[in-house]
Amino acid sequence: MFSSDKNVETIAQLIEALKRYLGVQKEFLKLSVIEKFVRLITALTLAVVFILLGFAVLFFMSFALVYWLAPLVGVALAFFIMALIYLALAFIVFTNRKAWIERPLVRFLADVLLN
Repeated sequence: MFSSDKNVETIAQLIEALKRYLGVQKEFLKLSVIEKFVRLITALTLAVVFILLGFAVLFFMSFALVYWLAPLVGVALAFFIMALIYLALAFIVFTNRKAWIERPLVRFLADVLLN
């Protein structure tokens, strides 16, 4: 009385459409995860390259500063002054680590993983 061939066919079509929808959603989720992973790996690779280049520039600039200071104060004192400069920079970075490192990193990761 309540079921007819047309109702059964409509329910079968609805189930088939639901299966296709779930398959498409599963594929979309996979592609979305892959995209986020690739963006994260790319950003990490870029960060590593910039950090390595920054260390190389800092290394050569510090030796240039030491050799510039050496005739004025002596080689040992020039290296000591350079060490004090690095110590001061480390202290400044440590005191501002939340604003300069943690918050931007959390913001970036949230942007990559949640969008």
